[in-house]
Amino acid sequence: MNAPRPIQYKPEGPQPLVRETPPGAAYPVQALGPLRAAVEAVQGMTQAPVAIPAQSALAVASLAVQAFADVETLGGARPLSLYALTVARSGERKSACDAPLLTALRAHEREEAKAQREAVTSWQNAHAIWKGERDRILADAKKSKGEKRTAAQADLAALGPEPEAPPSADRTVSEPTFEGLTKLFAHGQPSLGLFSDEGGQFLGGHAMNSENRQKTLAAFNDLWQGNPIRRTRSGDGHATLYGRRLAVHLMVQPTVARGFMADPLAADTGFLPRFLLCEPPSAIGTRMQANAKRDDMALEAFAGRLRSILDTPMPIDPEARELEPRTLKLTSEARNLLVAFSDVIEAAQVPGGDLHHITGTASKAAEQAARIAGVLTLWRDLEAVKVEGRDMADAIDLAQFYLSEASRLASVALVSSEIDKAEKLRRWLLESWSEPDVLVRDVVRLGPNALRESPKARAALGILEKHGWLVPMDPGTVVRDKARKEAWAIVRGGGDVV
Repeated sequence: MNAPRPIQYKPEGPQPLVRETPPGAAYPVQALGPLRAAVEAVQGMTQAPVAIPAQSALAVASLAVQAFADVETLGGARPLSLYALTVARSGERKSACDAPLLTALRAHEREEAKAQREAVTSWQNAHAIWKGERDRILADAKKSKGEKRTAAQADLAALGPEPEAPPSADRTVSEPTFEGLTKLFAHGQPSLGLFSDEGGQFLGGHAMNSENRQKTLAAFNDLWQGNPIRRTRSGDGHATLYGRRLAVHLMVQPTVARGFMADPLAADTGFLPRFLLCEPPSAIGTRMQANAKRDDMALEAFAGRLRSILDTPMPIDPEARELEPRTLKLTSEARNLLVAFSDVIEAAQVPGGDLHHITGTASKAAEQAARIAGVLTLWRDLEAVKVEGRDMADAIDLAQFYLSEASRLASVALVSSEIDKAEKLRRWLLESWSEPDVLVRDVVRLGPNALRESPKARAALGILEKHGWLVPMDPGTVVRDKARKEAWAIVRGGGDVV
């Protein structure tokens, strides 16, 4: 009887380089207070991840109320402006979540645009009369001397300043340059929103190219902080715009977000840490029509509240057209909650702490909580003078969620960047490197530009080894006529070691 033949072990071939994204915490929808019903209505209708309509609702509410008050924080009064960044791939129904919450805003913009067109016609007529009269006075003055010229000066003074064109009615933009945004602030509304369900067009557009990137990031940081906009241009001279506010909501694809989050400039300038960032788990494949729910009353209530706030005149200095928001104070309970939260977050930023790798974002968490609390407060009551403890408690829950997302996604962005470098090395080894083995010095001398330093090359080689594209050789193995302390054999297609 023949002995059974042993089953030969066949090792698995190389594994694809993947970006592992650990799951995040559930969105604390119960902490949205007066915004909760509308968010759940949109989620029930679209069956998208609840974080997507939640981000939209917070951003829209921020735009609505930011003109009316600043909020007291532990570092002084700050704007109610919120910057939100939602990461979701195509098909997650980002636009479908955004649209119902923007309906009243879009209707308001259309009506204001119509009224503005009528105002422009009246202004053009008034301006033509003013210019004609001014030209007549100046023409008469040129022909005159002495007392008549003095009289002409008095006539010009009586004529008054040039009539100003009515401001633009636009309340939102989607892909502005910094210059364009500044011009809109100068000649339009002092409270604006940058909303885009294709945020990659902004992050990858003219405003964020290599020449404009740092200037744009700095400008948005100043707006978030409530600082004045200063611009100096050869044609227009120098101008300073005070009392402007900007709310932001950008929806972007994961690949765009990874690249942006891995950009040191975005983090080091403080731009990215100012965002409420989230990447909810995908709902694609689970959104059955039989499970869809509608709550038209909740959406109508949200639209009605938004319309009411938008119809309320903003507190504006009529001459400078700058906002004059009041300061929304904190009750003692709200302040105590915020102080306790701030201390916990501060302690977690020590070297080796849970938040040590995102100190820029963590250091703004308490302020983010105060801003969110102020938005919730004024959405409920535009005339409120204080933030109550209940709204601060909810805002802290939301701020904690966004902080956990920032921590998770910062790690993902770092892993993504390292994976991208390893993928470049893998392609180079398979397509451009003819030797059957590779050394660290080979990569540093001849490999992809991003890996021309030993630590970077070694990290990428380690990733390829982990995924089976490289096999470590024993120390002392002769490679190209010399014993090597460290070398790898390259695995080509089919899992064969060359």
